[in-house]
Amino acid sequence: MKNIHKLLLASLVAGSFGTFAVPVTASAQTIIVREAPPPLRAERVPQARRGYVWAPGHWEYRHGRYVWTRGTWLRERHGYAYTAPTWVERDGRWVMERNGWRRGDRDGDGIRNGRDRDRDGDGIPNRMDARPNNPNRG
Repeated sequence: MKNIHKLLLASLVAGSFGTFAVPVTASAQTIIVREAPPPLRAERVPQARRGYVWAPGHWEYRHGRYVWTRGTWLRERHGYAYTAPTWVERDGRWVMERNGWRRGDRDGDGIRNGRDRDRDGDGIPNRMDARPNNPNRG
């Protein structure tokens, strides 16, 4: 019960400064901020790397201010699509929607469809194809 009172008091104090963070789980937090994030920075996207996905740079909110986090390469996860973090306005406040991997987009184009069972589009289902990722089909 004491911890709940401390959390409420901390939320009220943080809210009086214009921001507050509400813990959702031990590993994730929902960040709610009153001021809009700055515009995204122009970032040079490096040439594609086989087996990796580019995670673009974004604004994080730390210690009462926005801090830019540069883009980076993430190891690809087959059968998943990566979503970058974004800031969304809700009821006059800004909420960060965290990045993560979504299951279901098997061909990596962001659209769930029949091609997810034939990644290289050669007409042979992945389970029967010796080289399902062969870009030189034919």
